[in-house]
Amino acid sequence: MKIRNLAKGLQYRGEVSGMRQTYHVFESGKAYVVMSESLTKPDTGYFNLVSATAVNYVRRNYAGHQNLTAPGLATRSRKPRLVKSALQALNILYVLVATGQATRDDRYRDRSLHFNIHPR
Repeated sequence: MKIRNLAKGLQYRGEVSGMRQTYHVFESGKAYVVMSESLTKPDTGYFNLVSATAVNYVRRNYAGHQNLTAPGLATRSRKPRLVKSALQALNILYVLVATGQATRDDRYRDRSLHFNIHPR
């Protein structure tokens, strides 16, 4: 993906609360951008790119799943080219929450974030 093409027409989709900070999700045609501010450095931040194909794959194949974690999604995925790591799986889940297709499940008290993907 080229940054110049990605930055054209970014549309804000929503925000998601993580463990320690808030992530903002933007959409740009074929990809999503998940942004966050740095907690330690003023006026800096981070961004991660997530392909729309990967988001659609997870949405389609895991619709209705409860108690889904990022490491679990990364290991259970049958398409490693779309879900390459637990970090990418977490960003995909953040996009699904920001677009209203999933919710964060706060009933669990362990170190992982748990998500419920809405049925189609």
